Amino acid sequence: MDLKNQKRMAAEILKCGENRVWIDPDKIEDVAECITRADVRTAIASGVIKAKPKSGTSYGRIRYAKGQKAKGKRKGPGSRKGTDNARVPDKRRWISTIRPIREELKQLRADGKITPSAYRLYYRRAKGGVYKNRRNLRMHMINAGHLKEEEN
Repeated sequence: MDLKNQKRMAAEILKCGENRVWIDPDKIEDVAECITRADVRTAIASGVIKAKPKSGTSYGRIRYAKGQKAKGKRKGPGSRKGTDNARVPDKRRWISTIRPIREELKQLRADGKITPSAYRLYYRRAKGGVYKNRRNLRMHMINAGHLKEEEN
């Protein structure tokens, strides 16, 4: 049964696209008899013809991507736009390196494990970028004999 005309009229009356017009499958014969706009309006009023709801944007894929990013995925070279320095500035990288080292030095001096002169020596070297991290600093101190190995 061809309901093209009825669908077109219903779409204009409902102010939606033809794809959104729903016709009750059980009442197709009744809709086929609707010839005028008034007939179509009556069918709409009785609920035989309805407009389907607009379909929204699915956020499923976005939620999945967010979950992956939370795990640290999707950050490979193909996803990067800026330079390394734009993503994590040199200053921020330096701060995250030097703060734990200086913290460690202060703690060792406070505990009396190193002398103030040794503290000053290692502080200056840390400022010069000699040590990569706390462990590296401690290894240098142990090798130089400023720190006992069992304290590590």
